Amino acid sequence: MQSQIQTNTLAHEAATIGVDKQVHRSKRGWIVGSVIFVVFAGIAVFGIILRLHNAATVRAETSQLAVPSVAVITPKQSAPTEEIVLPGNVQPFVSAPIYSRTNGYLRRWYVDIGAHVKKGQLLAEIDTPEVDQQLEQSRSNLATAEANLKLAEITKNRYQGLLATHAVAQQDVDNAVGTYNANKTIVDANQANVKQLQTLQSFERIYAPFDGIITARNTDTGDLISSGNNGGNVKTDLFHISQPGKLRVYVNVPEQYSQAAKPGLTAELTLAEFPGRQFQGKLVRTSNAINYSTRTLVAEVDVDNPSGELFSGAYTEVHLKVDGQGSSYLLPVSTLIFRSQGLEVAVVKNGNAVLTPVAPGHDFGDQIEIVSGLRGDESVISNPPDSIVTGEKVQIVQPSATTGGGQ
Repeated sequence: MQSQIQTNTLAHEAATIGVDKQVHRSKRGWIVGSVIFVVFAGIAVFGIILRLHNAATVRAETSQLAVPSVAVITPKQSAPTEEIVLPGNVQPFVSAPIYSRTNGYLRRWYVDIGAHVKKGQLLAEIDTPEVDQQLEQSRSNLATAEANLKLAEITKNRYQGLLATHAVAQQDVDNAVGTYNANKTIVDANQANVKQLQTLQSFERIYAPFDGIITARNTDTGDLISSGNNGGNVKTDLFHISQPGKLRVYVNVPEQYSQAAKPGLTAELTLAEFPGRQFQGKLVRTSNAINYSTRTLVAEVDVDNPSGELFSGAYTEVHLKVDGQGSSYLLPVSTLIFRSQGLEVAVVKNGNAVLTPVAPGHDFGDQIEIVSGLRGDESVISNPPDSIVTGEKVQIVQPSATTGGGQ
């Protein structure tokens, strides 16, 4: 009986333990399920929050990218004096071709290219047989005319003496006087002809008209020489002479600087064959007229060349310092906007772009002069996009205190 009771007790306890274990397992399963649910719920919430954040970030970046970022510069006021560089050709102050004034053959020449000659120095001699024969004939005609004049004078004087005694008629006296006057005119004409041929004969010798250098010799011994004023023949100068002690350079000044290019301005010349050197000159005169085709003013710059180291015909760059326009400004060419309505620049005002029309002046290559349209305190957009319009919002990402020269 006792054994049966113990057995029942053990069975009851085992059943109780089994129930407890089952309850415990059920409770643990619920906790695990709750934890798993919370984890998955947290992951889902985190994903939603992350997506919302990414979407907000994308919207912010898109909004930010929709506003173009620009760099701005401030216009630079042009200097009171500006230096303009103009091309020029060096020319001798005095230059002349030497022609023959008579026809013949070149007997000999005495100077060649590069020779320094003095005024009146003999350069060449020409044989002129035709002129010589004409001169001899003219002298003979003059002698005949003088003989006739002498006979007419004797006859005139005799008839005038006989007229006092009424031995001859007045008509005979008048005929004698008329014959004398006619013969005197013939003598005068023959004398003039002789002088002309003597002058032509003197042109057999070619002399230097001034001190200078022979830069060309276009003839040789035995060449047939034609008179320089003979329109039927091709004129070729025998020599070319130039005076190198003083040189002149002609430059074409742009129209916008024509009023500033006044005589007396100092000019500096630079040449490729003299690197690092400058030659001083002076603007001495202008044409006082604008060329219709080039819209430039022709100006002359004179340069002293006592040593002769500068050669005529050389290419040079002429640096002129002219008075600038005080109200003009300089901007990089990258700021300009070329459109059908004219030249414009984009200015930033209150975070918006404003297209401002401007009038250009001198083009310096990487910079351009603006003569109207700016006050000087604007923030001009550098490298503006082609699509920019007035009122478009912009963001300044590189405010720059550098001037329009980009220096």
